[in-house]
Amino acid sequence: MSDLHIGPASSDDLAAVLDFWETAAEGTSISDDLAGIGRLHARDPQALLLARRDGELVGTVIAGFDGWRCHLYRLAVHPEHRRRGIGSALLAAAEERFTELGGRRADAMVLDRNEQAHGAWGAAGYHPEDHWTRWVKPLNG
Repeated sequence: MSDLHIGPASSDDLAAVLDFWETAAEGTSISDDLAGIGRLHARDPQALLLARRDGELVGTVIAGFDGWRCHLYRLAVHPEHRRRGIGSALLAAAEERFTELGGRRADAMVLDRNEQAHGAWGAAGYHPEDHWTRWVKPLNG
């Protein structure tokens, strides 16, 4: 990937990332807005990694570390750029970040219905843990 560059997002990138997710990401989250992504960036400016090819945004991953656990969100590659190693390169960059921060295990949020993603995550060495169920509660505020 000689022309692929992976690095952290700047605050100027955030609106473009939201637009990118409209095309490249499966589903949405309660925090998929400028305020939500802005809070992420303000708290940890290195967490949102962008992949660019020739200056064009082609992929994203959020590599969040809370000091205890490593969490991956929003691994997304533009449909026209899939199957070219971009997702693998983003995961490698995220895992490198986690290792540097002292992380020991990464987990990923992957939609059950997104079977295409299951293959990609499996190829990268990840597997579902069937003995866990994610419990959520939206917070008003």
